[in-house]
Parts: sequence; structure tokens; C-alpha cells
Amino acid sequence: MKKLLVLLFACSLFSAKADEGMWTLYNLPNAVYETMKLENYQLPYGALYQGDDAVKNCVVNFGGFCSGVVVSPDGLVFTNHHCGFDAIRRHSTVEHDYMLNGFVANSYEEELPNERLFVSFMIEQKDLTPYLDSLGLNKMAEDKRAFFVDSIENAMQKDIRKQDSTLRVEIKPFYEGNQYFLTTYRDYNDVRLVFALPKSMGKFGGETDNWMWPRQTCDFSVFRIYVDPKTGAPAKYSKDNVPYHPKKWAPVSLQGYVPGSFSMTIGYPGSTSRYLSSYGIKERRDAENEPRYLTREVKQNIMIRHMRADEAVRIKYDSKYASSSNYWKNSIGMNKCIDSIGLIKQKAEFEQKIRQWQDSTGYLKDKLDFAQLERLYEKRFKAVRALTFYSETFGNRNTDEMTRRAVRVQNGAIINGKDGKPKSHYIEFKDNSDEWDEATDKEIIAALLKHYREQVEIKYQPDFFNVIDHDFKGDYQKFVDNLYKKSKLMKSDKKIYVNKKGYHQDPGVVYGESLISTLADIRADITETVDSINTMERYLCAAKLRMEEDMPNYSDANFTMRLSYGQVGEYLLAGQPSGYYTTAESIVEKMNKADRIIDYEAEPIMKELLSVKDFGKYTDQTTGKMHLCFLSNNDITGGNSGSPMFNGKGELIGLAFDGNWDSLSSDIFFDKQLARCIGVDIRYVLYMMESWGKADRLIKEIGAK
Repeated sequence: MKKLLVLLFACSLFSAKADEGMWTLYNLPNAVYETMKLENYQLPYGALYQGDDAVKNCVVNFGGFCSGVVVSPDGLVFTNHHCGFDAIRRHSTVEHDYMLNGFVANSYEEELPNERLFVSFMIEQKDLTPYLDSLGLNKMAEDKRAFFVDSIENAMQKDIRKQDSTLRVEIKPFYEGNQYFLTTYRDYNDVRLVFALPKSMGKFGGETDNWMWPRQTCDFSVFRIYVDPKTGAPAKYSKDNVPYHPKKWAPVSLQGYVPGSFSMTIGYPGSTSRYLSSYGIKERRDAENEPRYLTREVKQNIMIRHMRADEAVRIKYDSKYASSSNYWKNSIGMNKCIDSIGLIKQKAEFEQKIRQWQDSTGYLKDKLDFAQLERLYEKRFKAVRALTFYSETFGNRNTDEMTRRAVRVQNGAIINGKDGKPKSHYIEFKDNSDEWDEATDKEIIAALLKHYREQVEIKYQPDFFNVIDHDFKGDYQKFVDNLYKKSKLMKSDKKIYVNKKGYHQDPGVVYGESLISTLADIRADITETVDSINTMERYLCAAKLRMEEDMPNYSDANFTMRLSYGQVGEYLLAGQPSGYYTTAESIVEKMNKADRIIDYEAEPIMKELLSVKDFGKYTDQTTGKMHLCFLSNNDITGGNSGSPMFNGKGELIGLAFDGNWDSLSSDIFFDKQLARCIGVDIRYVLYMMESWGKADRLIKEIGAK
């Protein structure tokens, strides 16, 4: 009886079934648009993609790793705090710690430029498959296809640059390489920091709350696009540049939402693998996710200890730690979800249906071979697992400085000097001591070396482990100390001549050569099967598409612009309704636990601002509460961070910043009952800008209604 009551209660909840899909905008299936209208989307079909006023024209690729949205006629861009994290960190010093204290520019002159940060607008997208097939792509071997597509992309890039030097093109595979789309972008390279909350709010809850619900994180930061003052075109940074005046920006709404309200995200989801075979999912679980979280845990435990002991170290490693910990927890959660819902078994059962359909139709007969696909994955399993341990130990961008330099010198790209004069060839590393700490780095790599050796079979262990045993009696820390002390690679702002006697005896160079040799061995064992697996996975996707040809199907995410839609609503969390929003009272309640949970610490002013009785125009009209974060069943993944969340009128109601723990397998399987997108309410964003930041000029510029 109790189970029946729970079931009846679940059915009485708002029945938000997720509308799965990451849809390209230029060719949005009409069936999808009709469903959107039924769910209260109110704009015409063409309003998404066509014309200067199209919704797509206010959405940006932020920095090549996140999404964002233009919200004012003067080029103001909203994205997540964690997307702006590194830009904020790079401007921070112990004396002016914008990570800790936040940042507010009170004028254009105070807005801070950011080297290497850019935003991109999608100009156009189209299907290039017929053209590529006419050139013979569909007859090419797997190992030739990518090279051929790259050559076509390079040729098209040259052509479009002749027409307009501000444009860029990309050709990317869709549907596992069964189709290819050409996308044209315009990049803007002068992007300046305008506003950032203190980290205590922009990352409130830290790792304790990451991927969890309920959330209260005020995860936003504000930037501005600048352009050439004469032409209004993209330009490199110059103090003379002026704010960008877009033809389209997102109107910001203070009207809020209720359960069942239409919600739409448009952004740049990074990568999903929902067409992946059951064998590929097993590899993902055991050879990628598990090594990733095991290695990152070792690294992060050392990082956080040093960060808490020294403010200067914290500033240097804040971004590295956040980047590492995000997918450490994601990998743990994904594996739990894979097992809890029996995903590998589900996939295998679906593949059996494809086999039966294939037998009845003869489609891809003698090409799609499931038994062969299983054998291929088994053959490369150990090598893929070793590669993940290698990448997380030596190849991740957050690795120690010694390893980073040792690997870079091996690729030859940083060698300077005159052509034809080998004796003049040298390498030189700029002093970047503001980005790393020697004591922290040395302890991290010593621990990771020991961990790698314990986890990876001898076949894939670098030769320097013999040196550690023989010359350093198995002491990893002494080996690392010697590298940092004696290798010339650690001498910044000094020329190191690569063809002089003794260069190849340098301990750092020897270390790097050993790493590259090991990587080559691992890759060789993977290369044997990679083309065959890719071909078979492409056939599997093609079979699914053909079998379901009467249904609209979307392609896996590949960091191109996508639309997802659904509704605002709660779900069952541990048998109880989750609630669809959080309130100011809930964050104050967590702040009161800061003596026990460090991730709930915040400045006293924050508690004061969120304890007021009246939030004025930012109060939700339905609940009478100040909403902080809310749930929708939009289909998102990494890269969607900072994606605008629109209502049915195309008005901005929030920014997507996270998914939920209960559906972390959604990159490979979208659970329509559990999958949720967590967004920060735009009213929370504006309230903090106004009450804490006193950013009246920005509030006026945005003009929320």
C-alpha cells in the first residue's frame, strides 16, 4: 500500500516529461517546433535562426569552452561565474583579490581586458554532406576522412577570409560522421571583465553542492565586447576600442515562471555520446571515468591543502582546482548512474533490436558486425585505461610545471633560432611563476608518479621509473626534487640551446623523452583498432537513424550551437518532491552551517542582503519569495554553462549552470524522468548586481522588465 501511495503521489506531481534533444537551429524539424508551440513557445519558426533579430544572434560561444548571452545594446555579456573564473583569477593578486572580494567596474574605463579571451557569434550553418560525398568522402577509408575534411575546411577558410577577414568556418561531423555541417562564425577578441561577485557567492556550495540539488549558487559573471571605433568590426584589444552595439540582444524578464512554464536553452553543449554502443559505454565507465576520478582525487587533496595554507597559492590554483574537481565528481556520478539504471544492459537490449531489424532488412549487411565491435573494444581496453591514467597524470593542462615544460620541448614547436643553423636553435620559457607554486607542484607530481605506477601495468610505464628505483632508492619525492633543481628547463627567461653538448642528458629532457616514448607505445596499441571502431560506431548510428527514420533525431553534441526545450518543474528526489526553486531563506540556512561546512562560508554582507524581508521587484509574483535557482528539464551538458534560459517569448529568465547528480549519465543516456538543468534565476543575478555591486549603470543598461 505504501508503494502505491508513493506512486500515486509521483503521478500527482507536475508531470514534466523531458523533451530530449540538442537540436540544430537552421534545420529544426517541424515536428519539434510544433511540440514547442504546444508547450507555450510563442515565437514564429523563423525567429530562432533567420534575420538580424533571430534569437541565435544574441547567444555566444564564450571562450571556446562555455556559452553566454548578450543582454544590452552596448554589448554586455552574461555567462557563468565559473566560465569567467580564470579571467577573474588572472586579474587577481594578494593585494587586489577579485576572486575573494569580487569586482565591479564603475565605468567603461575600469573594465578589464583579457588576453586570449574571445566570444564567437554563429552567422550561418548548413549541411555540407552532399558536397563532400560528391568529392568521394563516403568512399574513403576511415583514416583518410578526417584529413580530407580538414583540407576542405582550410580551403574554405581561405576563401571566406578573402571576402570578410572577420569570419571563420568550421566543418564538423554530425551523427557519428554520417553527416557534416559547415558553420560560419565571427570572433570578437576584445572582451573585458565588467562584474564578478566574490567567489563565496559565485561558487557558493563549492564541491559540497556541485551537481546537487537544491542549489543557491549565484553563478554569473559579466563581460563586455569591444570593437574598432571606426568600423564597428572585431579588433584586437586597444584602449581606443568602443563597446559593441549588436543588432540583437536578449530582453531580460522579471516575470519569472511557474511549474510547467516553457523553458528553452540555446548554447554550445560540448560533447555527448548517446549513440555509443554498449561496449563503448563499458569502456567509458571502466577505462575513462574510473582512472580519471582516481587520479584527480590524489591531485586535488594536495592542491586544496596548499591552497588553504597560503593565499598566494590559492589564487594560482583556484581555477586549476575547480576545473579538475568538476569532472572528478562528474565521473564518479556518471559511473553510479550507469550502474544504478543498468545502462549497459539497456543498450545491449536495444542493439539486439537493431540486429533483428538488420536481419529483416539487410541494411548494412556484412558491415555492421556487433561481435567484431565487441572484440575490438576488448582488444584496446587496457591501452585506453592506461591512456587515461597517462593523460590525467602527465597530459592534463592542470599538470605540474616541470612536466608541462618537459612535454612541450618534445614537440619542437617552441624551438627558436635561424633555419639551417642548428647551433642557434634554443628554447626559452617565460617567467610564469605567478601561475604555479614549486612546493605544491613537486608534491603533486611525486604523488601522481607513485599512483601511476601502482595503477598501470609495466608495459605502459615510462623508463624513468627504473631511475627512481636505482638512483633514488624508490623515493619519488627525491626524484622530483632533483628534476626541479638540476633541469635547465626550470630556468625561466634563459636560452637553452637544444644542440649543445649535454642537452639530451638534462634530467628534465630525459624525463620528457621517456614520457613521449611511453605515450607513443600506448597510442600504437589504440591505433590498431580506432579506425575500425569508429567505422562500426558510425554504421551503428546509421542503422538507428534508418530504423527510426519516421522520427526526428538529433546529433550528439560537438560544441556547435544547439537548442533544447522543456518545462520548469520538480522531480522525485529520494521519493520526495524536489521543489522547483530555492529561496533566499534556504541560502541563509546554509550560511548558518559555515562553521561545519567550509563551502557555505560567505561574507556577512551577503547574509545580510539575503535576509531582508522585501526584495522589491525581484520578488516572485506567484510565490512571494525571492527565487535563487530553479529546475527545468532542458537537455544540457558541459559547454552549456552560461547558456541563456528563455521563456516562451524569447525573454531571458536565467542562466544554465549545472545538471543534477541523479542523471549524470545523461551524456550517454538521457533519463526523461530524472534529468534536470539547474539555472540561476535572472532576478537573483540582478538583485546581487544592484544590492551588493551598486551597479546602477549596468542595471539601467540592461533595462529588465
